[in-house]
Amino acid sequence: MKALPPNSLPVLLTPTRPALEPLPAFTTFVQSRALAIILVGGFILSCGISAALSAGATQPQPSILDVLLKWAPLIGGGFLFNIAVSIASMAIGTLSGVLLGLGQISPSRPIAKISWFLTQFFRNSPWLVLLFFVMFLLPFELKLGSLTLPLPAWFKAIIGLALPVMANVAEIVRGGIKSIPFSQWESAESLAFSRRQILWQIILPQAFKRMIPPWMNLYAILTMATTLISVVGIQDSMTLTKAALVAEGRLDLYLPFYTMLLLMFFAYCYPIARLTQSLERRVAVKF
Repeated sequence: MKALPPNSLPVLLTPTRPALEPLPAFTTFVQSRALAIILVGGFILSCGISAALSAGATQPQPSILDVLLKWAPLIGGGFLFNIAVSIASMAIGTLSGVLLGLGQISPSRPIAKISWFLTQFFRNSPWLVLLFFVMFLLPFELKLGSLTLPLPAWFKAIIGLALPVMANVAEIVRGGIKSIPFSQWESAESLAFSRRQILWQIILPQAFKRMIPPWMNLYAILTMATTLISVVGIQDSMTLTKAALVAEGRLDLYLPFYTMLLLMFFAYCYPIARLTQSLERRVAVKF
C-alpha cells in the first residue's frame, strides 16, 4: 500500500455528539408569550397600585400614564447610554482579556504567573469597588508634552467596568482552550506543527465556538451592571429616573417608573439570554 505524505494526515477531530435538539418553535413561542403577558401584567398592576395610592390626593394630578410618556424619551436616552457603555466596556475587556487568557497558557512561567494573578485579582474584586478605584485613581486629564487629553467621567467608568470583564474573558479563553483534548496537541505535534500553528490553526478554531455562549452571558451581566455608574455621578438611565421622580415629587410614581426601567433592561437582555441557551445546546459536547 502506498504511504500517504505526512502533510496529508488529518489532525484528530474533537469527539463530538450530535447537537441537542432545540426546543420546538411552538414551545419557545408559548414561553415567550407567557412571559411577556406576565411582565405587561406586572407593569399594569404597578400602575394600578400607584393610581390607588394617589386617589386620595387633594389636588388633581396628571395620570400616571401621561407622566410616564412625558419622561420616557429622557429615560430611554439614558438607557441607550447604558448600552453604549456596555458595548465599549465589553470591547475593551474582550481585547485585553484574550491577551490575558493566552498569557495564562504561555510556556513562559513568569508570563503565565502574572497573567494568572491579574485574572484572579480582577475576577474576584467587587465591580463597584473597581469602579470607584478607577474613578479616583485616573486623573481628569493627561498631559503628553504640549497636548492635553481630557479623561471624562464616562470614559473612566468604561475602564472601570472593563477590568472585571477582562478577567472573566481571560477565564473564558483559558477554559475554552483547556476544554480541547490534549490529543489535539499531540497529533498536531506529530505532524511537525509549531506551537503557534497548533494554537491558532487547530485549537482556537475549535475552542472559539465554545467561548461564544459564556461571552454572551457575560455581556448580558455587564449590561445590567452598567447601572452602577449612577453611583459615581454619571447620568445614565438610573440617574435620570431618580431625577424625574424628584422633579415630579410624587411617591406614587416610584413603582411605575422603576418597573418601566426594569422592562427596558429585560427587553434588551432576555433575547441575548435565549440566544445564549440556543448556542449552548448547539455546541454541547460529550466525551
